[in-house]
Amino acid sequence: MVSGNIFHCRKNSWPPQEYISKSTLQLFDYDSSAPPEQAWRRRLNSHANLLKEFRVTFMEAIKMVRLGIRIWSYVREEASHGRKAPIDPFTRESCKPSASQGVPLGGMGSGSISRGFRGEFRQWQIIPSLCEASPVMANQFSIFISREGGNKNFASVLAPGQHEGLGSSRKPDDQGISSWGWNLSGQHSTYHALFPRAWTVYDGEPDPELKISCRQISPFVPHNYRESSLPAAVFVYTLVNTGKERAKVSLLFTWANSIGGSSHLSGDHVNEPFKAEDGVSGVLLYHKTAKGNPPVTFAIAACETQNVNVSVLPSFGLSEGSSTTAKGMWSKMVKDGQFDQENFNSGPSMPSSPGETLCAAVAASMWVEPHGKCTVAFSLAWSSPKVKFVKGSTFNRRYTKFYGTSEKAAADLAHDALTHYNRWEEEIEKWQNPILKDETLPEWYKFTLFNELYFLVAGGTIWIDSPLLSSNMRNDQDRVRELENTVVKETEDKMSDRKRTVVERIMDSTCDSAVITGHDPADEKLSGDDDADVGRFLYLEGVEYIMWCTYDVHFYASFALLELFPKIELNIQRDFARAVLCEDGRKVKFLAEGNWGIRKVYGAVPHDLGTHDPWHEMNAYNIHDTSKWKDLNPKFVLQVYRDFATTGDLEFGVDVWPAVRAAMEYMEQFDRDGDGLIENDGFPDQTYDTWTVHGVSTYCGCLWLAALQAAAAMALDLGDREFAEKCKRKFLKAKPAFEEKLWNGTYFNYDSGSSGNSKSIQADQLAGQWYTASSGLPPLFEDSKIKSALRKVYDFNVMKVKGGRMGAVNGMHPNGKVDETCMQSREVWTGVTYGLAATMILAGMEEEAFATAEGIFLAGWSEDGYGYWFQTPEAWTMDGHYRSLMYMRPLAIWGMQYAINRPKAILEAPKINIMDRIHLSPVIGGYSHNETGVRKITTKARCFNNSVFHCAC
Repeated sequence: MVSGNIFHCRKNSWPPQEYISKSTLQLFDYDSSAPPEQAWRRRLNSHANLLKEFRVTFMEAIKMVRLGIRIWSYVREEASHGRKAPIDPFTRESCKPSASQGVPLGGMGSGSISRGFRGEFRQWQIIPSLCEASPVMANQFSIFISREGGNKNFASVLAPGQHEGLGSSRKPDDQGISSWGWNLSGQHSTYHALFPRAWTVYDGEPDPELKISCRQISPFVPHNYRESSLPAAVFVYTLVNTGKERAKVSLLFTWANSIGGSSHLSGDHVNEPFKAEDGVSGVLLYHKTAKGNPPVTFAIAACETQNVNVSVLPSFGLSEGSSTTAKGMWSKMVKDGQFDQENFNSGPSMPSSPGETLCAAVAASMWVEPHGKCTVAFSLAWSSPKVKFVKGSTFNRRYTKFYGTSEKAAADLAHDALTHYNRWEEEIEKWQNPILKDETLPEWYKFTLFNELYFLVAGGTIWIDSPLLSSNMRNDQDRVRELENTVVKETEDKMSDRKRTVVERIMDSTCDSAVITGHDPADEKLSGDDDADVGRFLYLEGVEYIMWCTYDVHFYASFALLELFPKIELNIQRDFARAVLCEDGRKVKFLAEGNWGIRKVYGAVPHDLGTHDPWHEMNAYNIHDTSKWKDLNPKFVLQVYRDFATTGDLEFGVDVWPAVRAAMEYMEQFDRDGDGLIENDGFPDQTYDTWTVHGVSTYCGCLWLAALQAAAAMALDLGDREFAEKCKRKFLKAKPAFEEKLWNGTYFNYDSGSSGNSKSIQADQLAGQWYTASSGLPPLFEDSKIKSALRKVYDFNVMKVKGGRMGAVNGMHPNGKVDETCMQSREVWTGVTYGLAATMILAGMEEEAFATAEGIFLAGWSEDGYGYWFQTPEAWTMDGHYRSLMYMRPLAIWGMQYAINRPKAILEAPKINIMDRIHLSPVIGGYSHNETGVRKITTKARCFNNSVFHCAC
């Protein structure tokens, strides 16, 4: 845990004043209906200001004009084929981004719907890679209150009436939603967020004598690989009557048959009422998607109890021609507070006509006694069992393993959400409470840590049941499993008998084989264990950069998955391990220079798993040829070793070792002067893909040193002593060369070139040391040098930018001026700042770490910030303009938590320096004449026969 010396940090940087009266909170102090103290909060009447996107400078535009022309041409070409380019800086969404986001709904990988802090449902991501940002304003909760005596009546939508989504004109004769009672001011209503839950407390609105708490719960439960995949959410309303009169209260849940945008107008949509067991009843909304995309079914439901009566209106419309209009529905609720019970027998509605909006409603009515309390729960579920990518590949989503592919599965999901949410909450609280109650942690850090996890739901995530095997792949399965069983058994034997290495035994079992095929544990289903096969998982780099599992960014974000869903993390690494040993010879044009190359080179780690046909067509990124990038392969080795060391999963280590070795061998070509270091090639050949590097760079060089150490350690653990020795030899040669070329006595220079920014202070200069320390390996440099470099970054990149209230700028000249070499050098990268803070924690600089990371909270999440909550961007500029909202890299805040409480496996690692355990044989460099089996395997296994990749081997 963190030491107590951070108490003098600004622990109470979260506004200390109460947003809700203590008396109101006490009324809800049961059944989790009161929001926790450590929750992000906003008043509902807060203005959702429009966000400002960054602009390149005139000189940057001049330098990038040729690239811009090529990207524009590529975007048009993709559009002509009905596809969206993975990076499109020219097309703008019709809905301008605003500071309006809140906690998203549902679990991971089954499509997502976000919910703004003022109650609107927005950011629809049901279809892969497609995000409809505009809210669907017909989707609302409303309340109707009447008291005995009839002199106090209230009817209002539970969202502020001054909402931009409603438009400015409201006609008196309008039959649509503007005819509803938008009477809530939001002045006395507050939103509280602690992902995956949120609370909205209405402190006497619209009825001064009725206190209302709405609790939003989604099944995001760490280490629960079943329920965390479910597309469902629950809204639990707790009502407290502080008046002296009995109150009849009706809550209304309305929903449009829509997946965002203009999809509600496409026609052929059908609604149908349903009644399930346990008092659960509601409406199914069958949505026929356009352009051949798989259909979607929504379910809205409520749970009937002894005191709660549930009724439904299966269909109503927003225009005059509808049999029941939105205005007529509202009038019915104002008058009766419920719908006719005969509606349950109405059967499926007539299909909607093109241009017609079909909606449904569920009402729950109850009596609340004076000074009494009542609870009612609603659920929302959606079922879109098939994932169809643009180029044709179709998969079943993960949740279908438990609920099947029927369109009526939505009703079962809605039912189970209402009957299981109490258990979800118990598990969520058990997970979160140790952190929330840790008094050594700043308040802002606690809720920001959890709320940044929104991206694992709203980041366009796809979670499929299992890979689909073709018939020719199946022929190899017996051989694959025979090999796997042999490897695993002998790996375990190694722990007590080191006379023969794992790799020698692999060779014994494969010496007669022409090709070694790979094994994907996700291809097997182990009966009786739902979590044994966790399927395959994808998440976008960002909703604006639509590439799946972008690996140089996953390097920062992966701590969240490793901490919370380690089996998913290991399977992502297996996907990339298979990719390393594959080659795709199809030609691709790289837009930065206009040259051509092949899509995927053997031995190179791909930038991403693709866009329109993931796993089959990798490297959707085509700005640069990423086979020449210098950070991807070291990042692969470092992540694999960290995951291997953390989980202690020997089977995983054996699975990926051939790829680790191949990835290291691939990098040898970039050591052009034989000093053991890799050199950069005078273009932006790493994750900072507009920031040119010359010679040896502190970023890539440090990653390379760390990868040499990690590969040596992993080789030693798996018995590949020859390769361990080789890596150690290289490391002992490269480390002094790195320090000689880059260490200037205070920090490591940006690169060893002679450009105007070669001596810049890079915030990310110790990324390799971050992973080295995270993995329990010995430090790359002397402790004094590590702390000196971090102190320089803190003093310059952090504190000289708005007094530390914005995070760490990527580049800073030693004279204290921001490096304006390119747009990325002058940006603050949110995820890099969190990674820097994690490095500081591991170096014992906790005060500086939390002050550094607090800048991201202050600029992005605080009330005085720029409004980037639940859409944290990749970057912002000195004036707070963003680039790429809803981005993967800010998940790196979980690297801080990982550093605070490193896993047991890491802490209990052998105390002897891993590099000292590797005793060099009298071989001068290279390999001995008796090479190990892994060397031969990586040469032969250029393509796994059972891989779902398209390979040209």
